[in-house]
Amino acid sequence: METRTVTANGIEFGYLAEGPSRGPLALCLHGFPDSAYTWRHLLPGLAERGYRAVAPFMRGYAPTQVPPDGAYEAGALIADAVALHEALGGDGEAVLIGHDWGAFPAYGATAFAPERFRRTVALAVPPLPAMLGAFLRYEQLKRSFYIFLFQTALAETAAGAEGFVEGLWRDWSPGYDGEEDAARARECLRDPANLRAAIGYYRAMLGTVPPTGRYAAEREAAVRGPGRPVLYLHGAGDGCLGAEVAAGAADHLPPGSRTEVVAGAGHFLHLERPDEVNGLILSWL
Repeated sequence: METRTVTANGIEFGYLAEGPSRGPLALCLHGFPDSAYTWRHLLPGLAERGYRAVAPFMRGYAPTQVPPDGAYEAGALIADAVALHEALGGDGEAVLIGHDWGAFPAYGATAFAPERFRRTVALAVPPLPAMLGAFLRYEQLKRSFYIFLFQTALAETAAGAEGFVEGLWRDWSPGYDGEEDAARARECLRDPANLRAAIGYYRAMLGTVPPTGRYAAEREAAVRGPGRPVLYLHGAGDGCLGAEVAAGAADHLPPGSRTEVVAGAGHFLHLERPDEVNGLILSWL
């Protein structure tokens, strides 16, 4: 797939695309430590259904530009999704699909601009209120060690060390060979500025870096929760966020939403069980 570029929200985004140029937009957002290539199984399926399927490299992930505003808060990610919808010619028939960090703008953009997106799919990260109780349990705190590591001065050194990214893939999706995917993520984060950007998402999340104040409206929308029905998918064997963390997801989703736990899959369920996950997503859309 050829990498193209588009400018949105003051950032030059690199992206992958498949499908007819005039089809409804399907915007697919990746997480950490990952890249737009994580959607390599889904993009063709969306294209076959007539969608213009677009997977951008998220802000700070090469070849996308490191954002000039230095913002990595949830509001900035929501603003990116809305701006990409505009720049790519999306309309009210567009759909939004997000995995891991991509799930945050998938929820928030439909609250901020519900007229832009018809339906939403989120994978591996439930709405924040569903996570709060389970996140502080001991077993989940162990899984989330990296989040706390990323608040320290050792973050860049540790994340850039040989085997760190690869180890997360092994732990988060046991039994899946993520070597190729980890290598692509490494390529996106090879430059220290890009690695610092990816870590910046986590520093903004816990408030180590305070909000910029530039995305207040988007932030408020994120608190309200999704504005469109959501299909939420979680791997039963997820080693990043245990399936118990997702147990209450349905209670925090709009009417008409649906949740599914995918057996035999971990955190990167769309790569581990592509046929099953593609089928669930395409049927939902």
